[in-house]
Amino acid sequence: MSADLIPVRRALLSVSDKTGLVEFGKALAGFGIEILSTGGTYKALKDAGVAVKEVAEHTGFPEMMDGRVKTLHPTIHGGILALRDEPEHKAAMDKHNIPPIDLVVVNLYPFAATVAKGADFPTCIENIDIGGPAMIRSAAKNHGYVNVVVDVADYAKVLEALKANNGATPLKLRRELAAKAYAHTGSYDSMIATWFARQNGEAFPPTLLLSAERKQTLRYGENPHQQAAFYVTGDQRPGVASAKQLQGKELSYNNLNDTDAAFELVSEFSDRPTIAIIKHANPCGVAMADTLVEAWEAALRCDSTSAFGGIVAMNRKLDKATAEKIGAIFTEVIVAPDADEDAKALLAARKNLRLLITGGMADPVASGWFVKSVAGGYLVQTRDAGRITQADLKVVTERAPTQQELADMLFAFRVGKHVKSNTIVYARNGATVGIGAGQMSRVDSARIAYRKAQDAAKAAGLSDALTRGSVAASDAFFPFADGLEVLVEAGATAVIQPGGSIRDQEVIDAANKAGLAMVFTGMRHFRH
Repeated sequence: MSADLIPVRRALLSVSDKTGLVEFGKALAGFGIEILSTGGTYKALKDAGVAVKEVAEHTGFPEMMDGRVKTLHPTIHGGILALRDEPEHKAAMDKHNIPPIDLVVVNLYPFAATVAKGADFPTCIENIDIGGPAMIRSAAKNHGYVNVVVDVADYAKVLEALKANNGATPLKLRRELAAKAYAHTGSYDSMIATWFARQNGEAFPPTLLLSAERKQTLRYGENPHQQAAFYVTGDQRPGVASAKQLQGKELSYNNLNDTDAAFELVSEFSDRPTIAIIKHANPCGVAMADTLVEAWEAALRCDSTSAFGGIVAMNRKLDKATAEKIGAIFTEVIVAPDADEDAKALLAARKNLRLLITGGMADPVASGWFVKSVAGGYLVQTRDAGRITQADLKVVTERAPTQQELADMLFAFRVGKHVKSNTIVYARNGATVGIGAGQMSRVDSARIAYRKAQDAAKAAGLSDALTRGSVAASDAFFPFADGLEVLVEAGATAVIQPGGSIRDQEVIDAANKAGLAMVFTGMRHFRH
């Protein structure tokens, strides 16, 4: 059984990320620790004047096969894996001249970065580390005697322990480092396995390996009695995981969920400044206009009551004028690709408001997975990257839509993609004027959206509902004509829907009778 404190006398350093390497190596040498190393790590340490010994000299066996074989040697793995207080192990070490290695510092070949650069297949294969994971796993297994470091952020922690314990480390630290090491190699293998499956043309591999790093332990989950944490996958796509928080208190589980929904929605639009206001993962107002201020005012008009305490996302740099307007009501989070200095200064006075900067917009048609947990497993599907253009539309009524109606229908249908099913979205002049979300009946969604439009009109001092003269979008087909009849009552003049119901003709007949234009998309956007 290992002791709590184990002295470190010999270390093996072999890293692809050279950040802090020289300083760490000098600090280890200052404790009288012998340093072994390989390749670029050896050269960096030697050039900096750090006393270092090449692994080839230590093993008496040269590197070969373009460096593929260098640390895969009994002298290395015996020195790492040996149980120091086991007589048989000690006898083997003595007989074969295997010195113990007490500290292993390794980070792996940059496989993920190589793939991200678009490297060809052979180059990606060459960036699969073999010796590194073997040493990491060996050291982690034998953490009773050996320290393993896979993260440059842990250099300081190790040095502090060595200083506090006269060149030794405590078991608690070694266990923490071992756990991190296994997570590191597990994540590495997961990336490789997923990449290999894609190279083999498999959309979904036989074994699903998910890898993510904990970014933040949250105060609680969706409700205060639930625990929660935020994990990030390293995906380079701009969004809530990559965003930099400039101000405000810690984001909650619900804040993160709603901010993601808001930013994904607003990323659908690039041609004009667009703002989306989200509440409980559903939009309560979306609009595009010539300026962000105009977009904000139009989005807010849709449902100013629900906007209170909401999340606001935009697809342009936040300016002072827009920040001033948004800041006039209680807002939980603002997320934008950037913000000018005047806007930042203005919002800084609102301590409870979180301002997130993503550095760019998300690609709405990028590939990726959507994963949902169910009892005993996961449901996995590709991201809903479907997009309808005017060329995809099929006019099914006697009256064809006008160009303005077509533009509003495409806008409304794209918004509807981000509203919980069943969904009805009314829009006019590039802005939502009524949204009905998450109802068991599509008729109820149409009615709720109409009622909200009536309430919004009353709040604005208007005599008629905002839906009068609007277009309407449905995320899925109308199973009966009754839903369409509500749209007629609300004052819609044109409808966009997927089509595909066995009663499509009944719905088309009702539209013709009312003088509505209707188009089919052939694509639905369920969002549960």
